[in-house]
Amino acid sequence: MKDLKFEQKSSLSRLEAADQLSALAEALRHGGNAELELGPGTMSLRVPDELRTEIEVEVGDGEIEMEIELKWPTATPRSGAAS
Repeated sequence: MKDLKFEQKSSLSRLEAADQLSALAEALRHGGNAELELGPGTMSLRVPDELRTEIEVEVGDGEIEMEIELKWPTATPRSGAAS
């Protein structure tokens, strides 16, 4: 079971999509606690220095689908943990 799932689907102009990706990039650039405007609300996420990424592109049925996935653990790693 997921602790939280948020999904948003919408139609955007190319410029609106670029603005949304720019805001995400800015949040990633600064790290720490990132504030993302999502529809009518704002989501605050802790973004660590290291992320796992996956980019997937599918072409078929007259469409191109691009998915960009970013993953990181919810727990903060303990520094100086015993080996």
